[in-house]
Amino acid sequence: MSITFEAFLATHARKWLTYAYLHTGSEPAAREVALSAYEQLGRLWPHALRQASVEAYAWSVLKERVVEWLYDHQQPTALTETAAFAVVTHALLRECQQQFAMLESQLGLYAAIARLPERQCDVIVLRHVIGYSDAQIGALLGVDEVTVRSYASRGKRKLAAALGIDQGNPRGN
Repeated sequence: MSITFEAFLATHARKWLTYAYLHTGSEPAAREVALSAYEQLGRLWPHALRQASVEAYAWSVLKERVVEWLYDHQQPTALTETAAFAVVTHALLRECQQQFAMLESQLGLYAAIARLPERQCDVIVLRHVIGYSDAQIGALLGVDEVTVRSYASRGKRKLAAALGIDQGNPRGN
């Protein structure tokens, strides 16, 4: 295995496993999906290194493995059921305490996040659950940081609207 591939795995393995778990809802399934993605990426590593963004290419490999696993097991994403999703609730509650203080049920938030457009959902999950920085998310998704912040902002607005939360003026009067 090349040193660049080993370094890539060392940087992303834990977060990829978390992402797979959020969608499969099972640690063994998450390990299976992540291992499958690592193996495929390892076989394609020379090709990946020739891409404009290695991170974005690798991310697409992981996402394909997740979608394939869900399809093969005839399961929808487990985002709304996974215990790890509580991290999103806490992060969003801290960030938007007043807006989200009125939530009657965490399930409404989970379901609303799962219904976001794909890129907005990815940004919310990657940022608040997995802990990637905006720069890292941009590299994974093949977009700049401004676009990541835009997806996050639009996602939060859609979440607030879906949950009936009045955002008012977030900076005060």
